[in-house]
Amino acid sequence: MEKLIQEFSLGLFFWQAVLFIGLLLLLRRFAWKPILNAVNEREEGIRNALASAEDAKKEMQNLQADNEKLIKEARAEREAMLKDAREIKAKMIEDAKGEAKAEADKMIAQAQSAIEAERKSAIADLKNQVASLSVEIAEKVVKSELSDKDKQLGLVEEMLGQATLN
Repeated sequence: MEKLIQEFSLGLFFWQAVLFIGLLLLLRRFAWKPILNAVNEREEGIRNALASAEDAKKEMQNLQADNEKLIKEARAEREAMLKDAREIKAKMIEDAKGEAKAEADKMIAQAQSAIEAERKSAIADLKNQVASLSVEIAEKVVKSELSDKDKQLGLVEEMLGQATLN
């Protein structure tokens, strides 16, 4: 550094200053404007990108709100469908119970009528058997009574005696 101070020349300094100022003017004319324009364009592009991002964010929020609304509507519709399905199920169960009860009542009535018919048939059959047994017993009694001649004559006289009394 000492060497620089000792060898300092005013003419060299002047020409270096002129060249530096000329270089600055050339840079200002040919380099600074395109550089500043590029920086300004980039800044404008960044502003536009931020504005677009903000618009996209707002649009996303709107879409999200619409999605939430659609989800709520879908849930409400699902609940309504489930409620309708439950009501239809309950109605079907009630209808099936009613049909089953009607069928059971019909079967009970048929069974009761069948039982009544069987009871009447059994009573008629029993009466026939009793009558048949009574006839057989009477036949046997009469046979035994009428097998003996003396008994037959006694029976005839008894019957004649009763006939005259009436």
